[in-house]
Amino acid sequence: MSKDILLIRHAKSSWKEPGLSDHDRPLNKRGKHDAPLMAKVVNNAGIKPDTLISSTAVRARKTAEAFAEIFEVEKKNILLSEEIYLGDVSEILNRLRSVKDEFNTVFLFAHNPGITDFANTLCNTDILNIPTCGVFHAQIPSSNWKDIEPGTGKLVSFDFPKNHYSGKQHD
Repeated sequence: MSKDILLIRHAKSSWKEPGLSDHDRPLNKRGKHDAPLMAKVVNNAGIKPDTLISSTAVRARKTAEAFAEIFEVEKKNILLSEEIYLGDVSEILNRLRSVKDEFNTVFLFAHNPGITDFANTLCNTDILNIPTCGVFHAQIPSSNWKDIEPGTGKLVSFDFPKNHYSGKQHD
């Protein structure tokens, strides 16, 4: 049996309040549009999460909540993880290794550069950037999350909001 992980970069965040800490920045209009859009794309592909793990940052949590709504997961069931807020490859890897083996599909909401670095390390890919609300789907050939190692993942798909815009830009 294999495990599926969807690495999802938070949707576009707002910079309207200059005094707001990086951790507390909310989604902007485009982010509020893109998060449910990409959740629907994933849902239409037939992928369902067993658990959602999100950085504690507001923009990541709000992205996770938009996905939770589409997948009919209660917001209280999103696992918040402070270590993946600005986490690097080893912090994201450690967080995934602690996932319960009963969960086969994990959606993880995090930030750049860590999420792109982790995706590339996991699957030996060379993606320059997972854009905001980009979804990188990888498969791990194991039934145990603790067995995740760099280079063991297989890229299944990589998608992002601009692939689904029909000519109209959303600010």
